[in-house]
Amino acid sequence: MTVRKAILNFYSRPGAMTSAGKYAALLERLPNDVAALVRIVQGLTLHEFVASSLYGVALSEHRKSESHIREVERMLDRLLSIDGRSLDVARPPEGRLVGVCRHFVVLLLAMLRAKHIPARCRCGFGSYFNPGFFEDHVVCEYWNAAERRWVLVDPQFDEAWRSALKIEHDILDVPRDKFLIAGDAWLECRTGGGANPARFGIFKGDLRGLWFIAANLVHDVAALNKMEMLRWDFWGAMPRPHAALKKNELVFFDQLAALTRQSDASFEELRRLYERDDHVRVPPTVFNALLNRPESAHIPAA
Repeated sequence: MTVRKAILNFYSRPGAMTSAGKYAALLERLPNDVAALVRIVQGLTLHEFVASSLYGVALSEHRKSESHIREVERMLDRLLSIDGRSLDVARPPEGRLVGVCRHFVVLLLAMLRAKHIPARCRCGFGSYFNPGFFEDHVVCEYWNAAERRWVLVDPQFDEAWRSALKIEHDILDVPRDKFLIAGDAWLECRTGGGANPARFGIFKGDLRGLWFIAANLVHDVAALNKMEMLRWDFWGAMPRPHAALKKNELVFFDQLAALTRQSDASFEELRRLYERDDHVRVPPTVFNALLNRPESAHIPAA
């Protein structure tokens, strides 16, 4: 098996977070077209932080807790308990699963992998939320066989989002200067690119800086190994908020950035690193920073 074939084979199969379990047949019956699947995801998912402003939905604390669901099978459990119709039926906003960018992406990944279309989550920063800043975000990267290239897709951005943020780029082929993977953001801040680390992070709470990009690098390594964690899950080498990184840490994150920026060329090394290094490997228990508590990552203990 060639390296390229091995890579595509790896990303065409579900992982721990994207296995649909008892709902696998529901995903298999969906269309094969990427654009159609994106529309389906948009009709099933409601972003927690714009539920009221864009869709007029006031969320209870119970509904907000759906944003903490990690696995697709449990996401579908919740979604279908609200509205049991076929997944290709768009729900009204109040009947959708509540989540954040990661939930849109993980649902799309599950659908694509159910169709044996290679796809992976990429963690990084979007330039289209807050002019002048790069906000924490994740997108889907799928293999376009006809064009023989990886394409970035942002399933979160339906018509309401695109209108509110005046998004003009193609959400089915996001330009790579509009969404920077974590490795590119790190390089921009560490080399002659001259980017200011304070421009990278979350628009609320002053959670910005090189430490934040470093944490996103760990998330991206995990995602490239098919562990697409909650955006606020904390483990391993992720720095504490606002921490000044030491020289040895900078060297380590330089390595992660180099590997993730060339993820296909570094595929085997990324797999070995993830399997062997507790600095990046998702442990059985992670720390949910929003809920301020340790939680099971729902994976078998090593």
